[in-house]
Amino acid sequence: MMIDLQNIKQQFDIIGNTQALDRGLDVACQVAPTDLSVLITGESGTGKEVFPKIVHKFSSRKHGQYIAVNCGAIPEGTIDSELFGHEKGSFTGALDTRKGYFEVADGGTIFLDEVAELPLSTQVRLLRVLETGEFLKVGSSKVQKTNVRIIAATNVNLQEAIAGNRFREDLYYRLNTVPIIVPPLRERKDDIYLLFRKFASDFAEKYRMPPIILDPEARTELENYPWPGNIRQLKNVTEQISVIEHNRDVSKDILSKYLPVNNILPVLYRSVDDTKSFASERELLYKILFDMRNDVNELKAWMYKLSKRETSVQEYDKIFDESPLIYPAVDTSREDSPNTDHIPDLMSQEKEAIRKVLKKYKNKRKPAAEALGISERTLYRKIREYDIEELEND
Repeated sequence: MMIDLQNIKQQFDIIGNTQALDRGLDVACQVAPTDLSVLITGESGTGKEVFPKIVHKFSSRKHGQYIAVNCGAIPEGTIDSELFGHEKGSFTGALDTRKGYFEVADGGTIFLDEVAELPLSTQVRLLRVLETGEFLKVGSSKVQKTNVRIIAATNVNLQEAIAGNRFREDLYYRLNTVPIIVPPLRERKDDIYLLFRKFASDFAEKYRMPPIILDPEARTELENYPWPGNIRQLKNVTEQISVIEHNRDVSKDILSKYLPVNNILPVLYRSVDDTKSFASERELLYKILFDMRNDVNELKAWMYKLSKRETSVQEYDKIFDESPLIYPAVDTSREDSPNTDHIPDLMSQEKEAIRKVLKKYKNKRKPAAEALGISERTLYRKIREYDIEELEND
């Protein structure tokens, strides 16, 4: 099948020459003559709704009904009735028998936009249509047949939805027979200015005023902006400027007023020269490590008290000193892991500090502990841990 992409772009008012866009259009045209189901994925505002129209237009169903259904806009309680119809009296308010979209569109095409919003119960009904062409009206036991081409679209990651039990895996594979991926606007930088000029011209004609024109700096700003809302956002911004600004020549400063600043979560940052901050963080980490060791030493004492004293304190100390819990494991493979080579230095500094304070207070533990900012019990444990009991007899 020979495809004239430029002709198709003119027919469907498509602006852009990006390779990814052309690839999507080419796939839509190639699959159109078949009856294969198509799944269109892409971010919100990228223009996914034009692709099912192309598929329908160039298919053998082009003279049949084309119905676009926004699955996210229909309440969960009425979605089955909308899609498959209902019998009179099947629920409160069902005053008459009603045909659903699958019955109305028999021989045509149904486009299910935001298909990920369908309830799981409706997904089961849809799967049956895809597999057998059969469906049941709400409140009816009579099986009906339909011959429709189903095209679906979503801006949701369906693989994640499947993992979260929000979308059926078997339905995904049925819909995704032929995938079409619509690129976001930030990946179509060469098309951004073309789209802007088109929208500016359209709004100039609509509001009967000269079109707005960007200076070089404004154009660069326009093309470098990430456009999280894609084409829809670009069109809205162009319309706002066209209506509000009296000056038709738009500068970078003027354009920036209409471009929302992206909300970015704060990121922890440390300057290379900020050595004091890094040192304080490292000392805090070491303090935590020492506190954890002290907690383990307290556990040793408790276990000794709870024992039947059949094992000596020295034997308990040996058992615990060989345990990896004494010093918590540190993942040294990580770039941000602490350098444990400094721990012995800090230990010797702590030991020396205790020795000096004990000497100052003539080996009286209570005032020495207060000066060190620790409990007398902790000081005793430190003295025993560092083997400095002999200071009491100095």
